[in-house]
Amino acid sequence: MTVEFLPAPGTPVELIDTPAMIVDLDAAEANIRDMQQVVASGGGSMRPHTKTTKSPYWALKQIEAGAIGVCCAKVGEAEVLVEGGVNDILITSEIVSVSKINRLAALARHASIKVVVDNAENAREISEAAVSAQSEIGVLVDVNIRINRCGVEPGEPTTTLAKIVDKLPALHFAGLNGYEGHVFGFGDERIPETLEALEKLQYAVSEVNAAGLPIETVSAGGTSTHDITCKVPEVTEVQAGSYIFMDGQYVDQKLSFRPALTIMTQVISRPVPDRAILDVGLKSIANDYGPPRVLGLDGAEFTKLSEEHGTLSLTGSAQKLKHGDVVHLLPSHAGTTINIHDHYFCVRNGILEDVIEVAGRGKFR
Repeated sequence: MTVEFLPAPGTPVELIDTPAMIVDLDAAEANIRDMQQVVASGGGSMRPHTKTTKSPYWALKQIEAGAIGVCCAKVGEAEVLVEGGVNDILITSEIVSVSKINRLAALARHASIKVVVDNAENAREISEAAVSAQSEIGVLVDVNIRINRCGVEPGEPTTTLAKIVDKLPALHFAGLNGYEGHVFGFGDERIPETLEALEKLQYAVSEVNAAGLPIETVSAGGTSTHDITCKVPEVTEVQAGSYIFMDGQYVDQKLSFRPALTIMTQVISRPVPDRAILDVGLKSIANDYGPPRVLGLDGAEFTKLSEEHGTLSLTGSAQKLKHGDVVHLLPSHAGTTINIHDHYFCVRNGILEDVIEVAGRGKFR
């Protein structure tokens, strides 16, 4: 059996074996505090999404900072969170297979579990499973507010489904879920596009209220829109998740959060002066949103990513890069990169403080 030898706390970061997923603890913890303060000042609560972090370690840090609970995308992720001590979870994807619904109902015996639905038959199946498991599951009706993915339309479709959920045994109608994930960027259109989407959610809220159903929770928001969404009176909680680490697709938005996660790699070959080969490839860093960015090395540009190797083009002072030197890369997409790693190497002031398992890695069922 292969044994992975993990570095001990106190190890200098440059001595951690590569490729390694490095987290700057000071930056990540500052991001958690800053997001909590912004959302609270807008009148909302934080329920951060953990589909990026995939770890109870980070969820508990966010709860300690003031979050009321967390979100996740899959039953498998929720199971890992509960096992790790998290007891208030909203699953923001529809859960439809018999096996997953039964797991959901069983999990609800051990924690406060909520799930979204956009189909009456699915709600009935969840109800039957919860009755059998002698548990209660909170349900939010998923509302399509423009992303055109999951969700029923605001108005009559939302209200009708809410009425059905409210009458089903072992289910608790908790409220509505929406996601304005189509709004991405920092231009002048960000505020009006966000508010336009949320007007649909506000309309859905007013119609459900008019039907006599109390709404405890209206869940919405992402990293790109958190500062707008948290100020909408009907929204009670914000689901932003990527802010904790940031990545290449977010840093250009000029948000106040700092990049906190990098992939540390090492130069394994210097075949010619203007090229360096790294020990990072598609198996250790994702490129679904483009190539990674090279940090702190002027004149180095990432040009190619294959299975096991990464290629840098070097000009100027970057040509001093030597065989064995370490290079830090900012992934274009943190979520898909994290899902191919087993551990976070958590560093403070250049020294390893903790090694944390990515416990939800691969939990896509």
